Amino acid sequence: MSDTLPPYYFRVRENGAFVFRLDTENRQRRIEMDQIAVVNMRNGEIKAQGDRKLSDSDIAAIKEWMEERAKTLAYREIDDILRAVDYLNTTAHWAQSKATDAQLEAVTDHLLLAMHDLRSTLVRKKADRLTKG
Repeated sequence: MSDTLPPYYFRVRENGAFVFRLDTENRQRRIEMDQIAVVNMRNGEIKAQGDRKLSDSDIAAIKEWMEERAKTLAYREIDDILRAVDYLNTTAHWAQSKATDAQLEAVTDHLLLAMHDLRSTLVRKKADRLTKG
C-alpha cells in the first residue's frame, strides 16, 4: 500500500458505486471509511448519504470517477466482444479437430441458433448504417 491514500474510495456495484471519504487522521492511524454518497451510473444520479451535504470537491471527484468508470466499462465491453471472436475461432478449431460426435451433438443446435441470431442482428444493423450514410 502506498504512503498516501486517495481522499475517496468507490465500492463498485452493478450499476454504480458507494462513495466513501477516507480518513487516516485519527489517534490510531486507522483507515476510517465514511460513506458519503451513492452513485447510479445508469441515470447519472449522485445521492448524498443520509442528511449529508456534499461539497463541491466531493461532487467534482465523484463526477471525475464516473467519467473514468464509463470509459473503463466501454473499453471492457469492446474487449469482451473481441474475446467472443477469439472464442468463436477456438470453437471452430475445436469442432474441426477435436470434438467427438457426441460433443458436437450436444452443442451444435445451440451454437447454430446463437450464431444465426448474431448474424441476423449484425446484417440488419450494417444495412441500417449503410442506408443512413
